[in-house]
Amino acid sequence: MSERTAQVDRNTLETQISVSLNLDGTGKGTFDTGVPFLEHMMDQIARHGMIDLDVKCQGDIHIDDHHSVEDIGITIGQAVAKALGDKKGIRRYGHAYVPLDEALSRVVIDFSGRPGLVMDIPFTQKRIGAFDTELFSEFFHGFVNHANVTLHIDCLRGHNAHHQIETVFKAFGRAVRMALEQDPRMAGMMPSTKGSL
Repeated sequence: MSERTAQVDRNTLETQISVSLNLDGTGKGTFDTGVPFLEHMMDQIARHGMIDLDVKCQGDIHIDDHHSVEDIGITIGQAVAKALGDKKGIRRYGHAYVPLDEALSRVVIDFSGRPGLVMDIPFTQKRIGAFDTELFSEFFHGFVNHANVTLHIDCLRGHNAHHQIETVFKAFGRAVRMALEQDPRMAGMMPSTKGSL
């Protein structure tokens, strides 16, 4: 099996981002983005997805975190799509339920080639520290539109907003790991009756 790795640089007037990843990694993450809470969440993706993930971002966080968070999601999505290649032999679908104390979230993903996001997180707070919880939808919209996946995210319960979002990111990492896993019974085959994804 060839290495499923990618390096993507994305530069705009608002952000300069570099992402490198290995889909078959050991769960190591390094982050330098100026957005500490997002870095904590991306570390959950790396660790629970068993993805080696390196993200660097210089963004206009003197305005707010919006552009950095959205553009990081875009760039990670581009890198996943590039590393994945033709998608032959993968399981395609992944799902996970993850609890954290009182919180419980479910994430279901399909590497379908069709971008779509359905997200229901009834946040109990508008902010987690200095971080605006509304920005998580921007991160995931950026990801799905550039990784070309269908993603359903539901926080089923929870009253601590930190726990709510951490269960989402842990479940996201687990679901991605399941979907991208090589299925020995599908070796070299496209996981679609259409013959392409």
